[in-house]
Parts: sequence; C-alpha cells; structure tokens
Amino acid sequence: MSSRTIKRTFRAKPTVEGAGVHLHRIFGYGEVPRCDPFLLLDDFSSKNPTDYEAGFPWHPHRGIETVTYMLEGEVRHEDSMHNKGVVGAGAVQWMTAGRGIVHQEMPNPEKNPITGFQLWVNLPRAHKMMSPRYQDILPDQIPETEHDGARVKIIAGSWHEAQGPVSDLMVNPLYLDVSLEAGKTFLCHVPENDTALVYVIEGMAGVTAPKDQIASGTAALLERGSTIEVYAAEKSTRFLVIAGKPIGEPVAWYGPIVMNTDEELQQAFDDLEAGTFVQKA
Repeated sequence: MSSRTIKRTFRAKPTVEGAGVHLHRIFGYGEVPRCDPFLLLDDFSSKNPTDYEAGFPWHPHRGIETVTYMLEGEVRHEDSMHNKGVVGAGAVQWMTAGRGIVHQEMPNPEKNPITGFQLWVNLPRAHKMMSPRYQDILPDQIPETEHDGARVKIIAGSWHEAQGPVSDLMVNPLYLDVSLEAGKTFLCHVPENDTALVYVIEGMAGVTAPKDQIASGTAALLERGSTIEVYAAEKSTRFLVIAGKPIGEPVAWYGPIVMNTDEELQQAFDDLEAGTFVQKA
C-alpha cells in the first residue's frame, strides 16, 4: 500500500468570469492534460455580493459535466430544456451538458456570504454527444460519515462503505468534503493510477508527511499510489478530495465547450450560429 506524495501544487488565482464574477481559479486550461479527467476547479466564495451578483448569464456547454457544490448561499439556474431551480447551501448540482445545453447560473446576492465550488469533468469521446441531464442533490441526500476524527460528506464515489448519491456517471469520480480534527489523519484508498487532488478550504493540511503542508486556497495534485493520506496538525482543517480515472483522449477546448478535435469544436460553434446547438430529445 503506497501513500501518495505531492506532485505539484496550485495556488488559487483571482479570475473574472461570466458577467463579471470575481472568483479564484485553482486549475484550468493551462493544466490540461495534467488533471485528466478534470478540466477546471473554481472557488467562487466571497462575503462581498458585488463579487458575484452579476452571475453567469445565458451561455452554452457541450462535451463536459459541470459540478456545482454550495456550502453557503444559493445559485438560481435556468436552462434551454425549461428547467428552473435553486442550488442552496449544502446542495450539489451535477449537470451533464452532453451534446449541448444553454443555461444561466445566477447567485442570489441576498443570500450572503456565498461559499461554493464548480468542478468541470471531461466526458469521454463516446459520451460527448449524449443527451443533456441534471442530477440535483439536496443536502439530506448526501451521506455523512465519521471515523477517527474525520467527518466526511460523500458526494460521489464511496468512503467507509458509504456511497455518494450521484450515480450513472461517465467517469465515476470520487468527490469528498472532509473536516478533520487537529492531530488526526484521514485515509482514503483509491485506484493506483487515478488522478487525485486535495483542495484545502480551511486551515492547513499535511499530505502523506505532516511537514508537507498546504494552506487554504491551495490544491495538491498527487503522485500515483493506492492511498491518500492527509494530516491535521495543530488545528482542524477542511478540504475536498477529488479523484478519477484519466480519459487519455485529446482535448480541444474553447470557452465553455470541450471536444476532442478542432473540427468538432468548430462544429459546436457552427451549431450555435445555426440555432441547432440544442436538440430536441
């Protein structure tokens, strides 16, 4: 059993997206294919409504899944399939864009502060043009397990025999929200060759060796190995664990659309212009 060491770290960088949302990007376009099957991770947490109230007006997606996880506040969404809803505190929305969806995500400035994350998961070639869909997960649907000082919310995948509620995924990732008491160690077994990341939300976390610490706002991409081992030294810490099997396919990415070739990418934008991007079931 080999514990994973830190391969490299990413410090969240200020970024402006949407209609002027100030957020922090942990990794994105510049890290492809290093984080395969994951494309992007944003932390849009803020206590200042002017940072996020402009939101993300109508925009398209094709070829990916977007995962919105809210800790505080709420985001209202609406899409081209006539869906409407609210992702509130503690909830998750796992949106599979597939062949194409146009939607908007608008944070509610009256629900302040806002704390949340958006993860983009690539879709394999065989599923890039699947039918779009949502999985909306309410807080009470997310299992929470405690073991030896670790309190773990399982969004996708499994930990200590608890299974996350998000199902029928094309990549079958692991997505955990871990709160760890001071002086305790969190252990998680993963397939040897899966990509694995730890992103610290609060406090400091030691990965494999207590001295290899990463601070809040930092992600660690881990080397290959069978075990993720995270320590909390003098203070408690909270972090996300994200892991998944690499797809190993070429990536053609522009804005909110991710395909395998430049020709497929161009076709997506041609479909947008022609009004055929969103197809009826």
